[in-house]
Amino acid sequence: MTGFPADATVFLILFARVGAMLMLLPVFSEDSVPVRIRLLIALGFSAGMYGMLGPTIAPAVRDGSALAMLVISETMVGLALGMIVKIMFYAAAMAGSIISLQIGLTSVLVPDPSQGGQASILSRALAMVAAIVCMGIGVHHLWIGSIVQSYTAFPVNGLPPAEDFARLAVATSTQALGLALSLSAPLIVYGIVFNAALGLTARMAPAIQVFFIVQPLNVMFGLGLLALTIGTILSTFAEAMATFMRAAWG
Repeated sequence: MTGFPADATVFLILFARVGAMLMLLPVFSEDSVPVRIRLLIALGFSAGMYGMLGPTIAPAVRDGSALAMLVISETMVGLALGMIVKIMFYAAAMAGSIISLQIGLTSVLVPDPSQGGQASILSRALAMVAAIVCMGIGVHHLWIGSIVQSYTAFPVNGLPPAEDFARLAVATSTQALGLALSLSAPLIVYGIVFNAALGLTARMAPAIQVFFIVQPLNVMFGLGLLALTIGTILSTFAEAMATFMRAAWG
């Protein structure tokens, strides 16, 4: 790193982790946010955190560590931490998919770049509204705070602990799936009761195409129940997301 200003080196190493993490954090990583805007946000956050985190990064620069290896290592750590948060946030989208399955809206698909293709309309809508609720109650402050706290848990100038990240990813995926099932529990119970009653009706009147006749009722009743429970679903998700962030990064 001879000839490269020390301050610029510290800023570059800081930007590697902050930028990589922001590229995957919920809301900040949405494709609806232009790449240039995301880059400017990452640069702004890096500049704002430089005074706080610069002293923790400077020793790694003075040790003479290879700049390229530090940048790669920090980028990998940022991507891993950002993905952990995003996996937990996917609980809202998973809950929307489960709800769509229960009320017969799985065939109503919309483009969803965040999931790499198409998703059910309720999955996309629930994820968008969950992001708005999280921003409204300040959960995004915990997402940003996790960047700062990550330097305590994963100091600079060390290889990313791949095994620990893998275990954390599996545990977070399990927790996200459990949260998705909890959020969609009222609609799951509704689906079981409705389909059981539908099956009994079909047995009693086999000549009538009951499934085609009552499908509009299934959608109507399901959306009505969702409208009654959406507030609880969103508040529960936001609280669970905040609890997860506090438990993981304090």
